[in-house]
Amino acid sequence: MANALSDMLARREWLLADGATGTNLFNMGLESGDAPEMWNEDHPDRVKRLYSMAVEAGSDLFLTNSFGGNAARLKLHGAQKRARVLSRIAAEIGREVADTADHPVVVAGSVGPTGEIMAPMGSLTHDLAVEIFHEQAEGLKEGGADVLWLETISAPEEYTAAQEAFRLAAMPWCGTMSFDTAGRTMMGLTSADMVTLVEGLDTPPLAFGANCGVGASDLLRTVLGFVAQGTERPIIAKGNAGIPKYVDGHIHYDGTPELMAEYAVLARDAGATIIGGCCGTMPEHLRKMRDALETRPRGERPTLEQITDTLGAFSSAVDGTGKDEGPAPRRRRRKRG
Repeated sequence: MANALSDMLARREWLLADGATGTNLFNMGLESGDAPEMWNEDHPDRVKRLYSMAVEAGSDLFLTNSFGGNAARLKLHGAQKRARVLSRIAAEIGREVADTADHPVVVAGSVGPTGEIMAPMGSLTHDLAVEIFHEQAEGLKEGGADVLWLETISAPEEYTAAQEAFRLAAMPWCGTMSFDTAGRTMMGLTSADMVTLVEGLDTPPLAFGANCGVGASDLLRTVLGFVAQGTERPIIAKGNAGIPKYVDGHIHYDGTPELMAEYAVLARDAGATIIGGCCGTMPEHLRKMRDALETRPRGERPTLEQITDTLGAFSSAVDGTGKDEGPAPRRRRRKRG
């Protein structure tokens, strides 16, 4: 079925996604421990500004402020019964921003993990996970999201439950996982495992890929892992803006706009179609990324050596697949543009 994202993918060689949600909201006054989703009701002007900053910086799509908007996560704040309405408002604000933008923009309804461990290791059953994801999906659909965007998932069982929920909601979707443990997700999946998982789903995503994780270098190695499996499905790359550092009581990411511009070009050349940033990625990063993607010609697929020379060392010597595919982590400084 045609939809805004699939139409855009058919016309474009690459799309620029948005940057960080949490980092930008903290800069607007969000306090540690607060639920960002509550701001959809309490501070809609700030949420609107979050979306607008991405659009103004050149993003072709942005994620809604609903990452932790499922009942399991909101229960920590006593707001589990408000999952649907908070997600609906997040999408409504996004719809307003997209409909008044000066270029076509896709509203992607962000859906994060439940925070629970799936059975049999944990207590979260498949049916309950589907119910939780379905409730949020319906809220985002009601609010006008063009596509659902599952992100930062580590367990295949949770990914599978989400796709079932999205099918019930009759919504197109994309889905990323976070590879942050020596090239694997927290639950042990490799890039090759994810391709197998995605292609075996009853309702596969429009695009899939990786977000967050350790750093931009590691994420691009994961992208190369996807490409190596021969997948023809569009790949998503949403890497963090450098490595987090604790400075004066706050977390700062050390990736400069110039570094993220290099990352964006390498991501495109590595095989990613939808390219954005995750933690630490600000509008100034996005502007440089957009400019680089528009002005620098497509190059050959980068080698692991080229990635580390440009973006810095990998956090581990291997990518989790059991193959020693590249150099061990280097003790060197990142290039800072």
